[in-house]
Amino acid sequence: MGTGLMLAGCGGSGGSSSARPALKISGAYMPAPVNGDMAAGFFTVTNSGGADTLTSVTSSLAGDVTLHATKGGAMEEEKSFAVPADGTLDFASGGNHLMFEKLTHRPEQGEKVPVQLHFAKSGTVTVEMPVKPATYDPKTGH
Repeated sequence: MGTGLMLAGCGGSGGSSSARPALKISGAYMPAPVNGDMAAGFFTVTNSGGADTLTSVTSSLAGDVTLHATKGGAMEEEKSFAVPADGTLDFASGGNHLMFEKLTHRPEQGEKVPVQLHFAKSGTVTVEMPVKPATYDPKTGH
């Protein structure tokens, strides 16, 4: 019975490029920065609809927020990230991440930083990114 419902749900989008994206942001966090110059940010975008693109990120915390990928151990700035249809886009330690530069203040553990994710089709999605300990591991929650 569950399989029939799942198949019916999948049949609706059919991979059509004209399907509207259906985005959900989860797991957002910012490790408390060790200095007041830069901070990083992580989150997951889950899309249960058509493809979209993360085009930019802004925040009142930083004068500049950039998108980065880690390729072959090296950090590279990216202009945008594709959000696949019926897929996920992960920003995780050691992989894709946000860099917050020109900070207005040094965020403290327990603070929530408002972050605006700008998508080509879905528009702007605001996320409250909690500041976690510098050594935070989302797999363990510590």
